[in-house]
Amino acid sequence: MATEGDKKMITLKSSDGEEFEVEEAVAMESQTIRHMIEDDCADNGIPLPNVNSKILSKVIEYCNKHVHAAAAASKAGSDDAGAAAANSTAASGEDLKNWDADFVKVDQATLFDLILAANYLNIKGLLDLTCQTVADMIKGKTPEEIRKTFNIKNDFTPEEEEEIRRENQWAFE
Repeated sequence: MATEGDKKMITLKSSDGEEFEVEEAVAMESQTIRHMIEDDCADNGIPLPNVNSKILSKVIEYCNKHVHAAAAASKAGSDDAGAAAANSTAASGEDLKNWDADFVKVDQATLFDLILAANYLNIKGLLDLTCQTVADMIKGKTPEEIRKTFNIKNDFTPEEEEEIRRENQWAFE
């Protein structure tokens, strides 16, 4: 059994066969992986057929950062320094927000793959972050601008488009 200083490690296997050794606490950020661990299905590594190594390494980076930030915040919160601990916790929360903002500054394909991985692995924080990033990319744009942003071909005729606008007039008011 792992002692106090040792961290239990879990092996995650990406769809392209690469293996990643991660701390159990980090792996358990994923509810999907948490259930596999709880059901004793993690002894020979956990295969993740829907996540390639490039995306899995990004997911692990995200989970690592959030687990260690939460551990640091709870440690700071349990100190007797009171106001100083509250200030450092607020500062670390701000640091984490900035880190998250930088984390999602990736190309669209990577962002969409991160959304799929976060959904498959059931990592709510990562799913919320990545989906909010896409929502922010859409916010305030016209349909034409959205099509350009996401490289979507307009397959409506002008007549069909006008009919849709009439049917959904409430959305344009």
